[in-house]
Amino acid sequence: MNPEPIVQLPELLYIHDPLCGWCYGMSPVINQVQREFAGRVDVSVLCGGMVRDVDAGPIVESWDYIRQSLVQVEDVTGVAFGEPFKALGEAGTYHHDSEPPSRAIVAFRHLTQDPARTVAFAHAVQTAFFRDGQDLNAAATYAPLLAPFGLDEAEFLRRFAAPETATAARQEFAAVARIGVQGFPTAVVRIGEQGYVLARGYQPFEQLRAGLEQLLLEESGH
Repeated sequence: MNPEPIVQLPELLYIHDPLCGWCYGMSPVINQVQREFAGRVDVSVLCGGMVRDVDAGPIVESWDYIRQSLVQVEDVTGVAFGEPFKALGEAGTYHHDSEPPSRAIVAFRHLTQDPARTVAFAHAVQTAFFRDGQDLNAAATYAPLLAPFGLDEAEFLRRFAAPETATAARQEFAAVARIGVQGFPTAVVRIGEQGYVLARGYQPFEQLRAGLEQLLLEESGH
């Protein structure tokens, strides 16, 4: 008997940045897609590197822009930014840099080898920042976030600090740039060798679901 061929499901690539407020608003939508399309679509998350290198620095440099966008993000998406996060921004000294939280997500992905759990962890990282005002540059911030996933904390911290993890995060930023993503969040559906942009920027669940259903229908040849 020949073994059953492995069927590769279509994949929704959720391209985000841990410091992107609109991505924080989009994450619950992606979680809902993951639940409703379970068994039909795999969902995975990539980090885009929105704030890094020369753009990284004290949050005071971009706080006026961020503060003005918070109300709009809350109104459109329904998420809430916590008072601890707003206090962090007002204080102005927080080092705003996408690489450390992206490194954490890459380290988690390598440990778990489970894209679905990595999506959930990426959302937990954003919640720690945008709701709880946690320091995403500090390794200690991530220990409580690992608890629901049952991962080994010491091994995660080793990977978080490892040079190869920083290299992998930067390679991920470069891969996102190569496929032409210029803003976050972006949702791309990969079916076989083909990629389709499903959403540029925030989309509510009903709109994203309708677009995904249409794409799956077209690809099935019906």
